[in-house]
Order: sequence, then structure tokens, then C-alpha cells
Amino acid sequence: MKYQYPLSLVFKITTLSSDFTVTDVREKPVFYVRQKMFKLLEEVVVCKDSTQAQQLYTIKANKWLDFSAAYNFTNTAGQDLGKIARKGWASIFKAHYEIFDAQQALNYTIREENAWVKVFDALFSEIPIIGLFTGYLFHPAYLVTNKAGTVVVRLVKEPSLIGRRFKLEKKLGFTTEEEEERVLLSLSMLLLLERRRG
Repeated sequence: MKYQYPLSLVFKITTLSSDFTVTDVREKPVFYVRQKMFKLLEEVVVCKDSTQAQQLYTIKANKWLDFSAAYNFTNTAGQDLGKIARKGWASIFKAHYEIFDAQQALNYTIREENAWVKVFDALFSEIPIIGLFTGYLFHPAYLVTNKAGTVVVRLVKEPSLIGRRFKLEKKLGFTTEEEEERVLLSLSMLLLLERRRG
């Protein structure tokens, strides 16, 4: 595979925009993900590192403020690489997303491991002072499964102040590097969406 797992995803807390870095087990940069502010259509840029000198991908919503919006991935040449889409009403209580390739074929599914963990995390985070420490108590996790239902990677929130650290653990692996990139882009968008939901 292209990257050395587990990968670490760490949100910055010193910026106004939602942004985070992705590094491999040797702390080598994989991605720097930044959500653009003040856009009618959600747009996320993915760069090689936090210098933002080399942009790799763009993730853009296909609809404005729609519950079932899909988020399309393109490279710097404008080539369509696939998309992630929320599974409508199935995602209200328990996060459920689907990952499609450039030909619109379903590749992978992302499901929340235990929805109650996120519920308690959101409830306790609203309590003054105590809410600052929920990052040490509750750890939502997301499973990415292939078409056979086998888990290929698991994304889990790690104990951290303000819940800003996540770890991506490889369970099985990917058939191609393109699939690996598509899953990483999908999980990046999922994190931005789910953090906003609470």
C-alpha cells in the first residue's frame, strides 16, 4: 500500500477554518486538509502538507445545504476520482456513507461502529467545563467495509483535549492505490461533516 499505517489525523485548534493534518506512523505528511470558509457550496482543498504549496485534490459538494448531498473528488487536472455520499435517513442516528468510484460504482461503505458513543460525546460536550474533557471519555469510531462486508480500515477518535485527534488503523488493505486515496479523501470529508454534527 502507499502509506505506512496507522495514520494520525490531528485537527488544528489555532485557526478559524476546519483543517487537519494526516501523517503516517513515521510522522511523514500524507495530507493537509482545509475547508474553505464562506463558500455557498462546501469546498475542501487537500494539499501535500501544511505549507499548502502543492495542492493535490479538491472535494466539492454537488448541492447547496442538502441533507443527501454528495461530495465529489477531483485532482488538480480536474479529473473526476469518485465521491462520498451520505445515505439519507439512515445517517440521522448512525452515520452511514457510501464511497463511489469515477464510474459511479459503489466501492465501500462507511458505518459508525456505535452511535451511542457519539450521542454521549455530544451531550457531555455541552456541559460547561466538563465538556472540555469529553475528548478523554468518548471515542466514536467508523468502519470502512468493502462490497463483501469485510472491514478494510477503522477510524477512531483518540483521547485528546477538545477531541482533535483521530487514528486510522488498517485491517485488510486495498486493491489499488486509487481506492486507498478515495477512501482517505472520503474519511477526510466524513470527519469534517461529523464534527459539525457533534
